[in-house]
Amino acid sequence: MSNIKKLVQAGILIAVGVVCSSFYIPIGLAKVFPVQHFINVLGAVILGPAYATSMAFVTSLIRVMIGTGSLLAFPGSMCGALLSGLLYKYTKRSIMAFLGEIVGTGIIGALLAYPVATLFMSKTAALFGFVIPFGVSSVVGAAMSIVLVITFKKTGMFIE
Repeated sequence: MSNIKKLVQAGILIAVGVVCSSFYIPIGLAKVFPVQHFINVLGAVILGPAYATSMAFVTSLIRVMIGTGSLLAFPGSMCGALLSGLLYKYTKRSIMAFLGEIVGTGIIGALLAYPVATLFMSKTAALFGFVIPFGVSSVVGAAMSIVLVITFKKTGMFIE
């Protein structure tokens, strides 16, 4: 795939991530914001780990700049995109991209969000305080993307 085509696809996914960032699904008392995780897995599978991680950074940056996101978006989205992309790159299995997003965002990104919250945002937070919300959100978004990826692969519409 040419670099221009990859850049265009990345730009479209970034735009979708920014525009749809306020979309949420109410699950019990929680609001789950799955779009970034959805975009992370799609980017990881279609474009690879470098593009997926870069897309997560740019999406987070734009959201922070326009006031629809917080600094916590950086560690979560970038770790999830990177791990999702790396696992997919080396296994070529969609389920590994799914698991990479969940572990990368839900555990690693959530733990890295703690110092961001305490040092840069002057928030008091528990070390594991972000694991459940990040984890639930990443499971929902990654599951949505895997359904789409598997559907595309089965119908022959998927282009790697």
